[in-house]
Amino acid sequence: MTIRRITSGSEFEARIGYSRAVVVDGWVFVSGTTGFDYTGMTIEDGIVAQTRQCLSNIDAALAEAGAGFSEVVRVRYVVPDATEFESVWPLLQAAFGAAAPAAMMISADLADERMKIEIEVTARLPAG
Repeated sequence: MTIRRITSGSEFEARIGYSRAVVVDGWVFVSGTTGFDYTGMTIEDGIVAQTRQCLSNIDAALAEAGAGFSEVVRVRYVVPDATEFESVWPLLQAAFGAAAPAAMMISADLADERMKIEIEVTARLPAG
């Protein structure tokens, strides 16, 4: 079994000890991803802007693994304020709607009070 680990360069990965994504046996497991722009470790205010950045970060990890949003089979959302979740539905529909993965949303505190959303996905690599 070959395991390939993908990093985004986030300081969190090195400090905490995890990979942005792990590819194993045809599966891609993307870690919980927040709205940080990892190039400068900056984060915008607001759940909408952060969701856009989350999706960009996830897209980059999936692409490096050889997959895309259309291969996502499971998605988990964590938001500190459940009342804000509906405001990002259009962004989530645009990213995941065609794949229609199994999904759930949890309302819970995140590691940094600036974080408004965290998204974790599991994808299956395309055949071939």
